[in-house]
Amino acid sequence: MGLRKQRCCRGLTEHARALGPIARITKVIQFFCHRCSTRITGTNVVHNCERGNCVTRACRRDSKTRLYEPKCTFIPDKIQTAGASIMFMQNLNSVVEFCTEKNHNAEAPNLQNKMCNRRSTWDVIKTSADFQNAPPMRGTEAPPPPTFSLLKSRRRVVCLVLDKSGSMDKEDRLIRMNQAAELYLTQIVEKESMVGLVTFDSAAHIQNYLIKITSSSDYQKITANLPQQASGGTSICHGLQAGFQAITSSDQSTSGSEIVLLTDGEDNGIRSCFEAVSRSGAIIHTIALGPSAARELETLSDMTGGLRFYANKDLNSLIDAFSRISSTSGSVSQQALQLESKAFDVRAGAWINGTVPLDSTVGNDTFFVITWMVKKPEIILQDPKGKKYTTSDFQDDKLNIRSARLQIPGTAETGTWTYSITGTKSQLITMTVTTRARSPTMEPLLATAHMSQSTAQYPSRMIVYARVSQGFLPVLGANVTALIEAEHGHQVTLELWDNGAGADTVKNDGIYTRYFTDYHGNGRYSLKVRVQAQRNKTRLSLRQKNKSLYIPGYVENGKIVLNPPRPDVQEEAIEATVEDFNRVTSGGSFTVSGAPPDGDHARVFPPSKVTDLEAEFIGDYIHLTWTAPGKVLDNGRAHRYIIRMSQHPLDLQEDFNNATLVNASSLIPKEAGSKETFKFKPETFKIANGIQLYIAIQADNEASLTSEVSNIAQAVKLTSLEDSISALGDDISAISMTIWGLTVIFNSILN
Repeated sequence: MGLRKQRCCRGLTEHARALGPIARITKVIQFFCHRCSTRITGTNVVHNCERGNCVTRACRRDSKTRLYEPKCTFIPDKIQTAGASIMFMQNLNSVVEFCTEKNHNAEAPNLQNKMCNRRSTWDVIKTSADFQNAPPMRGTEAPPPPTFSLLKSRRRVVCLVLDKSGSMDKEDRLIRMNQAAELYLTQIVEKESMVGLVTFDSAAHIQNYLIKITSSSDYQKITANLPQQASGGTSICHGLQAGFQAITSSDQSTSGSEIVLLTDGEDNGIRSCFEAVSRSGAIIHTIALGPSAARELETLSDMTGGLRFYANKDLNSLIDAFSRISSTSGSVSQQALQLESKAFDVRAGAWINGTVPLDSTVGNDTFFVITWMVKKPEIILQDPKGKKYTTSDFQDDKLNIRSARLQIPGTAETGTWTYSITGTKSQLITMTVTTRARSPTMEPLLATAHMSQSTAQYPSRMIVYARVSQGFLPVLGANVTALIEAEHGHQVTLELWDNGAGADTVKNDGIYTRYFTDYHGNGRYSLKVRVQAQRNKTRLSLRQKNKSLYIPGYVENGKIVLNPPRPDVQEEAIEATVEDFNRVTSGGSFTVSGAPPDGDHARVFPPSKVTDLEAEFIGDYIHLTWTAPGKVLDNGRAHRYIIRMSQHPLDLQEDFNNATLVNASSLIPKEAGSKETFKFKPETFKIANGIQLYIAIQADNEASLTSEVSNIAQAVKLTSLEDSISALGDDISAISMTIWGLTVIFNSILN
């Protein structure tokens, strides 16, 4: 690796200015010693300007450490012969290729190697279906010309196609469907939308051709026709055909229109209309109600780009599904947001008390909706200023669907709303709160959720994703919980993390994730995510770290031509406090096959890979830190850790089991997600100035399933700097040598 270092370690760049002198020398030298293209040429200089006089000179080296001085900067030649890599220094004219397995630097401590198991950029790209049979570009041919399609937004067109067959009379399904449909029509669909209604059993009936929604009376024209009785068989194709007719008879095109299809029944003839559905260009959102709903529903959603939902035992699941089918116009201010969605088992005479925080980004069109199973309960609702609303303020529906709603006049007060609910009968009661953005000029706080796959063949690993943001700014430190319900009612509650470990790719990016492995049988599963934020814990990241590579200048015809200096901007992300807020969102449904019914998967899934291992020398000891994996991926507690080290990273990468074993018998793994620390003295190596040791870790569980080898951390002993380190006092952590774990500084530089 010596020749590679000589070519690559040309100096330091100004990315390191904020690190401090000692950390700047150690960290940045190692980043640049390992990650740059070996064929890029240039020179190392120090450029100083004082009182208008600028001097450029060659860099000097420390006689003991052989490190360049802190202000040393690498200036690349303007004319290069290197063809790769576009992901490193694409501003050079000669760089027109992605790196391949032939020229990829697998030892580089960058995000490419960390996240892609040290594979080259092109090796990753070519696994995509779009590129599997394509050779890498060599810079000799022009890329294909881009194509543009001009799209024009139009008024939203939605038609509800609702099942009223005989099976809908079971388990109050018809009533639950009507409750959710009424909420959708009253609170979710945007004004100026065109909305129609079709019901079907063995035949279909157009209840409403498209009606333009401009006032509450328009909603009532549709809700009045929601089905009151369930009978007959199930013909989904007849329902879809009637939906298309309701749209075209109103002089609208089916292309781009939306159909919300809900059914609980099987239909052997559903495939007969797949071709007509495909030709229509319509977007079909499907809601499967109960375990017997036709298995082809998901095909309809997948082939048309629609959403797919599953609802069964969870009383709120239908309302959550309808609430998720909001506008796709791009205007966030038009979208309805769920602040609360809860079900309570209320005993006769008992009170249920709770709160709903309403933050300053929302407040328009705010509704509180109560549903019940037996008798309307007593309700007391109080706003943050003490104004009370009681049962008489909640308007009952006119269809006997056991639902009442209160629309807050104007813009709802910001702060904590409190409610109390009681009744003379023991029954199940639900509360749903929806609202819209307070102002079109202020982005509301949003939560979205989805699974990594819509279908899974056991034992594949699935990941839950939830994004919490305000516009493009991530929300950090929120309490994010996923509720996953299996087809036959088994529920799993899973806390999602944004810690950069386990299933989470990047720490503090507002995307909360977790592996899901708690399968309980085959069939459909539904996903619901709840976000709760507290003012003293949750924060908004106002600016992310600058990830661009600054080029200080070029060598042209033997002369150094400098670029304008990089603006002196603080690299640390600026954060703002966030008010208390709640969000609830449905992540749709996914389908699992081949899974056992018992949910015991410890003998199938190993602990997850450690991805954030860091190491540093403190005295003669190496201190390690990492995030604990689990017994089953990132759940539970691992059985033990296996730590190995070497003076050569390839030993750990290619032959981990034969590298030097570290005695970690005293190390007892913590619960997944906890911070682990461990220190040891590398007795088998002579600790001398400049020694470099590489460390990696594995975890296993009681079933002897072992995780993948972790990222490789590096520790370097620089004894000649100890006096300077002592002088830094509390800043000693700044000299951490955990090169493989510290990719965030240059995480946009992949090669």
